[in-house]
Amino acid sequence: MFSRNPRLADAPVNQAPLTPWRVVSWTGLTPGGWIADLEQCDVCINLAGRSVNCRYTAANRRSIYESRIRSTRLLNDVIASLKPCPPPLGERQHRHHLPARLDRAMDEIHGELGGREPGAPDTWNFSIDVAKGWEEAFFSTPTPLTRKVAIRSAMTFSPDSGGVFDVLLALVSRGLGGSQGPGTQFVSWIHEADFVRAIDLLIAREEFTGTVNLASPNPASEWRLHAGAA
Repeated sequence: MFSRNPRLADAPVNQAPLTPWRVVSWTGLTPGGWIADLEQCDVCINLAGRSVNCRYTAANRRSIYESRIRSTRLLNDVIASLKPCPPPLGERQHRHHLPARLDRAMDEIHGELGGREPGAPDTWNFSIDVAKGWEEAFFSTPTPLTRKVAIRSAMTFSPDSGGVFDVLLALVSRGLGGSQGPGTQFVSWIHEADFVRAIDLLIAREEFTGTVNLASPNPASEWRLHAGAA
């Protein structure tokens, strides 16, 4: 695993490791010694990016956007130059390409791409801009020897600390739960076990390439999601 967290990557030799796997230091900005480790990998999955669980200040928005775009371009350039054959490259992205509609199901075939809908809040448009820019950066550099899969993932629900469910539960426990507006909005989600199984399938099946959606076929309405968290 590559990490920008020096606490994970630079633990003393005589200290028990903080993770059950080897952690290599990288900045996500420039090439470095981590390239040698990448050459030995079977698969590369890019999860880098500043957390969106923050106030959307100008500085945080810039960090959310640039942390994803820069690391994506860096991995593209490095993998394109690797010899022998580089590993398959997968990238997990948030699923903000499709607009919120209550009158019909929105999918890649019958739906429409989101962005600049009348009355859409600025934060919604920003999230769409991040998703589009992220995907454009991912496919911008040709990697003819490397299969690419852009994973458009819904929120992954798991019981671990710091996850989406943990954040929602903390809000509810502080009296900040409940619906927003009419409470009829649908929330796309996926269970952690299904997400992992989907990744295994994408790795094993070479016919998968391009963009792939990972989400439950049954999105939850907002009020039910909050009620479940409570």
